[in-house]
Amino acid sequence: MRILRQFTLAAVLLLSACTAKEQKSPEQLRQDTAEATAKLKTNAKAVVEGIREGLKGNGLVDLNKASRDELRGLPGMTDATTTRVVAARPYDSSDELVSRHILSQSQYDQIKDRVEVKK
Repeated sequence: MRILRQFTLAAVLLLSACTAKEQKSPEQLRQDTAEATAKLKTNAKAVVEGIREGLKGNGLVDLNKASRDELRGLPGMTDATTTRVVAARPYDSSDELVSRHILSQSQYDQIKDRVEVKK
């Protein structure tokens, strides 16, 4: 949201600089502003998505630090399984989910390529 505000401010400043050189009708100014805002909105969405992807890193969920919502986003995870995963922290490796009887092998197989344990 902060980035969107910065882009909007930049658009307003850009438009006001452009209009200082030539007088435009209010209708033309409105149209130019709408077009610039639409472009900035698209660019801001792309920037936000890029930031999200960058923050996710490799896209793996760290079993020791993930929130319940992040864990619930994994295939087959329910409220009960996320509660068990969180309660049994910390982990030394992801396969401890099975060896410590937190998940069944079939449940673990669904998520094993999406989880990691960072130390």
